[in-house]
Amino acid sequence: MLSENERWLLSFYRQSEVSGSLLFGRLALTLGPGRVQRDLTRHFADEAQHAWYWTSCLERLGSSPLKLPGCYQDRYLAAAGLPASVMEVLALTQVFERRVIGQYALHRRTPGLAPEVAETLSRIMEDEAWHIAWIHDALRDLAAEYDPASIQATLARYAAADDEVARAVVAEHADRLAAVVPALRLAGGRDAVALGKVS
Repeated sequence: MLSENERWLLSFYRQSEVSGSLLFGRLALTLGPGRVQRDLTRHFADEAQHAWYWTSCLERLGSSPLKLPGCYQDRYLAAAGLPASVMEVLALTQVFERRVIGQYALHRRTPGLAPEVAETLSRIMEDEAWHIAWIHDALRDLAAEYDPASIQATLARYAAADDEVARAVVAEHADRLAAVVPALRLAGGRDAVALGKVS
């Protein structure tokens, strides 16, 4: 049986995947034919599938998803602003996906994790690794169209927004997060921002 904190966190993951799918789906509709359109379509389909994985995981554990107010992506867009180009869409997505896979990896290492949760995390992390790889390649390919320094500056801007959002989420939900993933019992400042971050 899941604790209320575990149910909350898995519901949070599910909601983030639903929101990501909707956001990336809307962005995919704005793109012309080509590799980025194709890969972003697969990406948003993966995110929708991940939401189903979390729903199924919760059900297998005798629970159901909570309806949570707001979503992580709303905070993200408020902190970072709406992307204005394909390059900015990709940069924002790259930074966000690195946070997601880092958080999932941290959670996956939690001792005594329910097998259903461990399996769901591992399954999703395989897709997340592909998401990071395709976006990395797409950003590299855009270097002919966008100044590489501009791409790096955009990544840095979104990384700063990512840190701001992560810091706020950790502060707001510290007790819940630490109850489920003890590795999150972190000190303030940069340690809190390191929540789930990968380089």
